[in-house]
Amino acid sequence: MSIISTLQRIAEEFSAARVRHQTERTIRSLPIELQKDIGWPDTFQKDVYYRRGVGSWPGNA
Repeated sequence: MSIISTLQRIAEEFSAARVRHQTERTIRSLPIELQKDIGWPDTFQKDVYYRRGVGSWPGNA
């Protein structure tokens, strides 16, 4: 794996994490009633276990 492909993958992971954060922030700014209607945070809590941070990948503990 080249340095460029590694940097590209890290940049893509960072971008995805940023979009997730912005989406979460937007949803949390909605009234509680709307959050409940869309299943928030129950849906989110199930996904937290599977999320990985930027720069983490299988085999890197």
